[in-house]
Amino acid sequence: MLQVRNGQIVNSRNEPVQLRGTCIGGWMHMENFINGYPGAEHALKETMQDMLGPARTEFFFERLLAHFFTEEDVAFIRSTGANTVRIALNYRQFERDDRPFKYLEAGFTRLERALEWCAKHEIYAILDLHAVQGWQNTDWHSDNANRMSLFWQHPHFQDRFVQLWEALAERFRDHSWVAGYNVMNEPVTNAPRGRFGSNAYTPNWEIINRVYRRVVSAIRQIDPQHIIFLEGDLFSTRFAGLDAPFDENLVYSSHNYTPAGFGPGIYPGEFQGSLGSFQNPLGQRYWDRERQREMFFETEGARFAQQHGVPLWVGEFGSVYNGPGDDIPSRLRAMDDQISVFEEFGAHWTTWNYKDVGVMGLVTLDPQSPYLRLVAPSLRAKAELDTDFWMGWLPSTSAKEKLTELARIIEATVNDPNIEPAANRRFLGQATFDHYVGGLLQPSYVRLFQGLSENELDEVLSSFAFRNCRPNVALARILGTYTQQPQTA
Repeated sequence: MLQVRNGQIVNSRNEPVQLRGTCIGGWMHMENFINGYPGAEHALKETMQDMLGPARTEFFFERLLAHFFTEEDVAFIRSTGANTVRIALNYRQFERDDRPFKYLEAGFTRLERALEWCAKHEIYAILDLHAVQGWQNTDWHSDNANRMSLFWQHPHFQDRFVQLWEALAERFRDHSWVAGYNVMNEPVTNAPRGRFGSNAYTPNWEIINRVYRRVVSAIRQIDPQHIIFLEGDLFSTRFAGLDAPFDENLVYSSHNYTPAGFGPGIYPGEFQGSLGSFQNPLGQRYWDRERQREMFFETEGARFAQQHGVPLWVGEFGSVYNGPGDDIPSRLRAMDDQISVFEEFGAHWTTWNYKDVGVMGLVTLDPQSPYLRLVAPSLRAKAELDTDFWMGWLPSTSAKEKLTELARIIEATVNDPNIEPAANRRFLGQATFDHYVGGLLQPSYVRLFQGLSENELDEVLSSFAFRNCRPNVALARILGTYTQQPQTA
């Protein structure tokens, strides 16, 4: 079992352990760009129940879960030299909104089986509550369909959040291959709006510190051993107002997405700051390894870790590979440099994401798989209507152009100098394309599965099984360059 001692993560023999690996998103927490559907996961399940019925819906998601992550996947991850997986979890796998505080055994059993595979292949697992009750941020990746973040204002949701962590700690406190508990993914305590972007954002330090102290204390009453991982505010980028470490066994986590990893463009080279990332203000800048190093070493997460002598874990970062073909070598080079910077700093790291339908996965579905052939019309509609709105590197569409035109009309009519055009475009696109249009596309996605027998449905969903997928060999080679290195202090 891992512990934090003298600012290092060590094992039971007091040997330094550097966590290096990948994140398992799309399994016990699904995302539209990972799994290839439109809109939010919980809304899709409701749409599917209305159209296919509860029994067929349960079968669909049960088979998708059964194929998406298996022991074969764990064995492959271990073969790359990785020693860690961060398993993204949706609270809905363990609790229903209409039956709060009553837990679903199926979720715990499924997670326990995965931890057995990890133990067998000697891979540490970090349990990551990626979507919490009441939504901890306004984005799709908290299974949010309405741009409302209620968690920080409502004690009911906070109570459910803490009690779920008590249940998880009770269940897994003796698992030595659980590296620890990542209690909340990408909190945003003040929901950002079009009036301001990242530079003007002010975290609510009082509420996040209070919630963190409460959940850590609750877990410690049950499990005094496991590491607890705490993320910064504003999508895990702001740390300046966090309380100093208040428990001996804490690790702090930042997320580090860069324009060089998203593109488009040739790396090293000039890149425009990404609309999809609060880590990088808009503006043209030259990006190379030195720029990556400068930006990372100056992040609030890096400074917090150095100031307090605590380990830093980059819980998410990655490049995208669904842009123009000549961009792909550049995205890989940017990834290589980024990991080398983390290694120089001594940071622990896990890439986002392990598996998806062809965006940024270490493993991706075969383009000729039954699933991708079947949902091709839905994917084309998603691309044309920009429902994965954060993919700013993709070619422009008429929908994108109309949204930009609408954003300019709004800014000119409102005539408020405090409205930041980039933030206005981001949040208008999110509310319009991701949430509203994504929801409109869900019935047409579900209709693609109507009329299929259970055997046919299972065959389609088996496209997600590792044996039917394609590893990103070039990316695996880069990761192996670092995962095969000796553990560092």
